[in-house]
Amino acid sequence: MRSQKGLNEKIKAYLDDLFAGVGESQQLFDLKEELAINLREKIGDYEKTGMSQEEAFKAAVSSMGDLSGLVDDMREAGRDKARQNVYTSMSERISTAGLIVGILIILFGALTTAMIWFMGLQLEAVMGPVIFIVFGGAILTYSLLTRETRKKYAMNRVRAILYSLSAGLLLFSLYVGFTSGFATGEVFIGISTFMVFFLIGIGLLLGLLFTGSDRRK
Repeated sequence: MRSQKGLNEKIKAYLDDLFAGVGESQQLFDLKEELAINLREKIGDYEKTGMSQEEAFKAAVSSMGDLSGLVDDMREAGRDKARQNVYTSMSERISTAGLIVGILIILFGALTTAMIWFMGLQLEAVMGPVIFIVFGGAILTYSLLTRETRKKYAMNRVRAILYSLSAGLLLFSLYVGFTSGFATGEVFIGISTFMVFFLIGIGLLLGLLFTGSDRRK
């Protein structure tokens, strides 16, 4: 874990040095995230061939080729305030739409569940609409993480999808646990089904947390 942390810091230092003098922006943050992911993958591949981490790092950097053109593009984009505003505005609209959809789906699931409960139907029927809360929670998570704020840049979309998948699995574990437990009347069945999805969701979440990068501005 310490070795991986040191590697992440080394990659960050390399990219910060590469783009030194380029104005910070969401576009630059996204690009650095993408390059960091590519570098980590290449380093992992080189290490599998028997290279040390230092050798793998140098080989991975060399394999990226000349990035001066990319740096110039980012420097030019940093000067183009109109382009930055369009990029940020578009991302914000997408995030806002996701937030609205996620909240509406959650409310639909909660209100439908309450309605069926007061109708006096069987508990299995009551639990059915809860699945909307699972989907809504996943959408809400993605939309929150991909939203740029005054203090933080938006998260890389791939990582945001994985986080939303983790949130969805954790919510789904509660849903399937209660549903199977009430349907069978056996607590151990509810726990066993809950445990499968819960452990996968927690495992994914921990993996993301331990490999996350600082998004503070």
